[in-house]
Amino acid sequence: MAPPERATREVLHIPSLDGIRAASVMLVFAAHAGLKDRVPGNFGVTVFFFLSGYLITTLLRAEKERTAHISLRSFYLRRVLRIFPPYYLVLMLATLLTVTGALPGPRIQPDALLSQVLYLTNYRIVRHGWWDGLAPGTWIFWSLSVEEYFYLGFPLLYLALLRWLPGRRRQALVLVGLCGLVLAWRLILVLLLGVPKDRTYIATDTRIDSILFGCILGLIGNPVLDSTRVPERAWKLALVPLALAGLLVSFLVRSPHFQETIRYSLQGLCLFPLFVTAVRWPDWLPVRWLNVGWVKFLGVLSYSIYLVHPAVLWGVGSWTRLPAVAQAAAGLVLTLVIALAIYLVVERPAA
Repeated sequence: MAPPERATREVLHIPSLDGIRAASVMLVFAAHAGLKDRVPGNFGVTVFFFLSGYLITTLLRAEKERTAHISLRSFYLRRVLRIFPPYYLVLMLATLLTVTGALPGPRIQPDALLSQVLYLTNYRIVRHGWWDGLAPGTWIFWSLSVEEYFYLGFPLLYLALLRWLPGRRRQALVLVGLCGLVLAWRLILVLLLGVPKDRTYIATDTRIDSILFGCILGLIGNPVLDSTRVPERAWKLALVPLALAGLLVSFLVRSPHFQETIRYSLQGLCLFPLFVTAVRWPDWLPVRWLNVGWVKFLGVLSYSIYLVHPAVLWGVGSWTRLPAVAQAAAGLVLTLVIALAIYLVVERPAA
């Protein structure tokens, strides 16, 4: 996941996004704190992917409409300044704590560390497993590997689409086609090649569609840039309940073949009406809490929370003999303190 984009407040206001970040990171935290059988932490990551695709496409599209061009230099510089400093700080600290024995963990392998420096943690895990050679907790960087290469490649794809395929609907159709190809690739890997489930869950080539779904919303039906022909009541009373039902199906169907293939596509489709209503009608009672002050601030801290919480939970579990609930509570408090410090000292100044 990426940190909140301050430019959205300067150029256009997008309600609810910080609240969505807060809810998603708490889902992930709860799952890693021992509730993974009760809390869909994986879905929290999928929401982060969708949000990243939507936000980046919205920013690129808004810049194009406002200035008639897109500055790749400015885009990449913003991404580097917002993402790299907290990421490499946490990687360095976790590695040092592991090497010195302060954080119990496996022996750090040079190739594992190099994979993390190059944002290839996900493929390193596919080949060697979640723990081999990695500092405890830094396996969470797999999702950042997916996002980083999206940030690298998508602006180039978008510029190519603007030049060679004018018209947002046609551009969106290209992305729909790419999502279909990714789903087909997952089906081949799972049904024909029998790859392990981690392969389809964390690899960039099998999860990039979760980001592209958000890009599609950024292009057509964008709740901050486009009007809608669908009545408000239809969104709230029909499409949202239908989306929630679809998500419930994605949580309850336990077939491995479904979970490793169709689940991600279904969840991506279901996020469309949920994002539209949360952003277009932020005062609607079911989503109003997303814009409460403390929830939004939690969303502002979400990137640092995401980076540090696995290592913190591992450390609390290794250093103490507290009951599980107390470990989770202590881990949450310590995570928030460290995340706030990183945000104030590193993330905000760098941005």
